[in-house]
Amino acid sequence: MDFKKLRISNFKSFVDPVEVSIGKGLTGVVGPNGCGKSNLVEALRWAMGETSYKSMRTSTMDDVIFSGTENRPARNFAEVSLVLDNKERNAPKDYNSEETVEVTRRIERESGSAYRINGKDIRARDVQMLFADVSTGARSPSLVRQGQIDELISQKPEQRRRILEEAAGISGFHVRRHEAELRLNAAQTNLERLDDVLKELSSQMRSLKKQAREANRYKSLSEEIRNAQSIVLAVKYQVVNEQLIESKKQFTEAVKNHQESIRGVASLNSEEIKLQSDLGPLRESAAKDSAKLQRLVIEMEGLDKESLRQKERSLELSEFIQSTKSQLVRENEILTDLRDLLSKQGDNEINIQKKHDIEKLIKEYNEDLIKNNILLEEFSSIYSKQENIKKIISSDNDLKESILSQIKRENNLLDDLNISSDDNKIEGETFNGKEQSIRS
Repeated sequence: MDFKKLRISNFKSFVDPVEVSIGKGLTGVVGPNGCGKSNLVEALRWAMGETSYKSMRTSTMDDVIFSGTENRPARNFAEVSLVLDNKERNAPKDYNSEETVEVTRRIERESGSAYRINGKDIRARDVQMLFADVSTGARSPSLVRQGQIDELISQKPEQRRRILEEAAGISGFHVRRHEAELRLNAAQTNLERLDDVLKELSSQMRSLKKQAREANRYKSLSEEIRNAQSIVLAVKYQVVNEQLIESKKQFTEAVKNHQESIRGVASLNSEEIKLQSDLGPLRESAAKDSAKLQRLVIEMEGLDKESLRQKERSLELSEFIQSTKSQLVRENEILTDLRDLLSKQGDNEINIQKKHDIEKLIKEYNEDLIKNNILLEEFSSIYSKQENIKKIISSDNDLKESILSQIKRENNLLDDLNISSDDNKIEGETFNGKEQSIRS
């Protein structure tokens, strides 16, 4: 395997892209301690698939990325490319189409590494096998790092054997053998698992056979159920057909009844309009009768008050008549006594004078009697007037009863008309209130 170039970018101390040409013969890098000579070897080993961060002298694999200085910021990735000469077409067939084989490894912070060969993404195992087939690799003894000579001298025979095998060119076979053993172990494990799976599948097959029998039975029963359901549906369809015919007949009759009802409603509406037109005069007459009734009520209240006054006056006159009669009786007694006294007296002047005085007194009594008779006649006329007033009141009561009966007839007529407006309700309440007041 012939290395031609090594390209480094952002790897450890190589922040700027660097391309190191590896010519034929001896290529050396000379410099003081700490200038990055060991970083070149580590970049070569890292590109060949090194997975141990300790071999890279770092605490984590992300530390191979340039971490920055006071003057330059840190980077987020690092990339190393190793160019191999393939003019003799010794590379594996997958990469043998070009004269050079470029192996590239790129790492991003906290994202891991990615490998490419000639621009195609591959696995880390493929890169390791590419170098193992030519007896080299990231941990090959042919790459001597710092302090490795002392390790080679103090190694055990098994470790020295690995160096000899690599020098003999059979290390790749050991790697492939190791991979084959891993695959065989994995296949054995898969076979053991396959036995378990087969056992599980056999138990599942038994359950599936049982389920298949049940499914077949279910299928036959479902077929019978579908047949029975089809028969039931056919019967239901026939019944529904008959019900539909009957419903159509009922619908036709209902349409006829509906049309008749519409005609009846139209006639009722016309009658209602006619009754409403007739209701206007009735309302006017009812209003006139209510006004007339109000006037009569007022007059009747006045007559009631006048009747009370006349009754009180009649009582006073009766008491006065009684007192006058008693006074007339006393005066008649006095007059009789005077006449007896006159018959007993003589014809002397004194007696004559007394007689004249008595006659004068009698005359005065007669005048008073005449006045009392006149007053009595006046009282009698007033009493007769009171009787006439009572007759008028009784006639008014008859008129009141006739008006009440008329209002009742009008209210009955309003109820028959079924007037539901608010105005008619208010008028009906007014008439009822008047009727109640008249009855009271």
